[in-house]
Amino acid sequence: MKTKKGEQELSTEERIKEAAKKLFTQKGFEATKTRDIAEASGINLALLNYYFRSKKKLFELVMKENIQLFLGVIVEHFENKNLSFEEKVAFVADHYIDMLLENPDLPSFVQQHIKTRPAPGEEAKGPAAQKIQLIRKYFIEDFEAGVKKGIYKDVHPMHVMANLMGLIIWPFTSTTMLMAKAGISNRKEFEKLMHQRKKMIPIWIKAMFEK
Repeated sequence: MKTKKGEQELSTEERIKEAAKKLFTQKGFEATKTRDIAEASGINLALLNYYFRSKKKLFELVMKENIQLFLGVIVEHFENKNLSFEEKVAFVADHYIDMLLENPDLPSFVQQHIKTRPAPGEEAKGPAAQKIQLIRKYFIEDFEAGVKKGIYKDVHPMHVMANLMGLIIWPFTSTTMLMAKAGISNRKEFEKLMHQRKKMIPIWIKAMFEK
């Protein structure tokens, strides 16, 4: 049973995380100040530092929670035997792009943390790593089942995963360059293109690997 103090602390932590999530989404990591987060949470700066010590730690926690929620939804979808491989690919493209649009700093966060991943041969640990392993397992099984049925070309599933992830993530890791080269003048236009892309990616993946 939680004490009143424990419930109050949890409530304060959740308030801080919610405020931080909104500000990181609206302004990005660099432009968000700890003072802004404290103000939006209705607390003073000293209390914010007591709970989370630094903006970076708070950002990492918010991003990790977002990733875990997203991965949980993807795992549930990949476990569904009533869905085809193509439907699962479409779901990943749709939800991944939505998450990247809502969390513009997520690609750089993921890239930074790739550097700290275990060395080859060492197993990654933690809830997120377990979910990723499950998704990889189901993805490979579904694609290889399609190969056996003669639906897909007999290629290594890694090619499918790499192409799918590249098609989803690359525009977000190269947003500034892409907008400049394509003559996209504002963020709303970029977001409109990304929503169109959600429908196009499954078509491209199918065209690449279907027999």
